[in-house]
Amino acid sequence: MLVAVDIGNTNIVLGFMDHSTIAGSYRITTKTSRSSDEYGLMIKEFLNMSGYKVDDVDDVIITSVVPKVMYSFRSAIIKFFDIEPMIVGPGIKTGINIRMDDPASVGGDILAGCAGAHFVYNSPALIIDFGTATTYAYVDESGALTAGLITVGIQSGASALWGQTAQLPEVEIIKPDSILASSTRSAMQAGLYYNFLGGVERTIAQFRQELDSDFKVIATGGLGRVFAHDTDAIDIYDPNLLFKGMALIYARNVHN
Repeated sequence: MLVAVDIGNTNIVLGFMDHSTIAGSYRITTKTSRSSDEYGLMIKEFLNMSGYKVDDVDDVIITSVVPKVMYSFRSAIIKFFDIEPMIVGPGIKTGINIRMDDPASVGGDILAGCAGAHFVYNSPALIIDFGTATTYAYVDESGALTAGLITVGIQSGASALWGQTAQLPEVEIIKPDSILASSTRSAMQAGLYYNFLGGVERTIAQFRQELDSDFKVIATGGLGRVFAHDTDAIDIYDPNLLFKGMALIYARNVHN
């Protein structure tokens, strides 16, 4: 079994890949203060919950945008599983040709999403990852990453709204029953939802206008589920796209 790990600024997401099947998916809040022992014990517990044990883990692959967490997490994998994890970064074969001004700055999570989109769904494709930040990555028909966009994530934007406005409460980010809000809470939910959805649709439209070609729009990330089924602008929502891409990257590097 392959354990795929995406270390983000807000959450660490783990996927247990049993061949092509995702046997379990779990989230840990990202905290730089956690020790390798804490991470190791958490992973073992998640394995138990999925019906697996340490000996079932053949290898581990990691993408990360949080260097401060990497030392403890990598140490946990080595200590508890006796495995040196594969890190998606420089020197790793992804199958994606990076045609950006600064290829080294492209995050491993973005490359994993691009690999998943290109090899599972075929390109050209625009991949939208709804995470702490919302990222857009365009992969052409040859598998080349040629353009990208980064903007605020809806959860980050929402946190800024109620964090800097004392009288506004925290609200769940969901599709409201109506845009005709009649309370502060419903007004915030409607404002966040439709403002963000409109931005997504306008951004996709601008990509189409400037590329002047057809492409699939593939969404992933935890909050993608909130929007993906409420707009015709998104063709596919795959919450496991990064895991699929990481499994493909792993196989490419092990077998080549």
